[in-house]
Amino acid sequence: MPDRKVAPGTAAGERPLVLAMPSKGRLQENATAFFARAGLSLSQGTGARDYTGRIAGVPNLEVRYLSASEIANQLANGAVHLGVTGEDLIRETLPVAESQVELLTPLGFGQATVVVAVPQAWIDVRTMRDLDEIAVEMRLRHGRRLRVATKYLNLTRRFFAEKGVGDYRIVESLGATEGAPAIGSAELIVDITTTGATLKANALKIVDDGVILRSQANLVASLKAEWTPSQWRTVQVVLRRIAAEEAARTSREIRFAASGLDGAALEAAIGRRGGVVALSGEETVLRCPADAAFDLSDDLVRMGARSVTVRQLDYIFSSENLLADRLSARLGLSQEPA
Repeated sequence: MPDRKVAPGTAAGERPLVLAMPSKGRLQENATAFFARAGLSLSQGTGARDYTGRIAGVPNLEVRYLSASEIANQLANGAVHLGVTGEDLIRETLPVAESQVELLTPLGFGQATVVVAVPQAWIDVRTMRDLDEIAVEMRLRHGRRLRVATKYLNLTRRFFAEKGVGDYRIVESLGATEGAPAIGSAELIVDITTTGATLKANALKIVDDGVILRSQANLVASLKAEWTPSQWRTVQVVLRRIAAEEAARTSREIRFAASGLDGAALEAAIGRRGGVVALSGEETVLRCPADAAFDLSDDLVRMGARSVTVRQLDYIFSSENLLADRLSARLGLSQEPA
């Protein structure tokens, strides 16, 4: 991508940074809660048709409430700067997503998986290769193609091509996709699932190598939007707070009395679990990945550490703004971030 100069602008008449948020449902609730945890409290207009809002204490920022699928399109054409939407919608809606948007960070909610599912009665079909054989056999014996019901047309085509399955046709699903095989409108489906319970209830099973995408809500940035200096300063504030919340959420602080412990063994144990020492003295303070906290605490106790305590942090701010740095690199900004 060629270098892009940050557009000149002044405070007077400056266009705001635009953040697109889901307009309804659980996705909106979770997104609002996530931003609040990051110190970014959203408030929506009070009018019945008011689909705009703001973030308290962050000037030059406008929130727009849109459907999750519309957010993907608005990001792609540069109408909004940031958006919260599912990765499945980004990958489905934008055929060349990498050149249009940057998935800055997963947000830890909205998890679901796009899968290929076939009837449980197809006991000999376990892999996509088996499915290809069924497709070829159906064409030769019955003169018709295997039908795949889905609303994920682009993801299905790309995945089936990667797996070498070509003898099929898509039946676009506008309703309950999982019911298509039972009513005879398709032989199999590509759909999104969270627990798999609905698939089982409809006598369907996921093909062993049929996971197309493990999706969740992401904070996504547009590579097509114009970024003025004021908008760039605003996005740095937003991304710094989100990064601080993410770092705290995925870390734990461990405190312990280190006197009498073997220094080399202690350093090895901390390094092995991915920890870093924050402070050291009579009481040592370190941070480690959240999923390593129990194992590291066990290591410390076995080594003779006293009064080992573990706690969750609220925020971890850094002099580096890694999310903003990554976005700056993708945008090809020709000046240092403000």
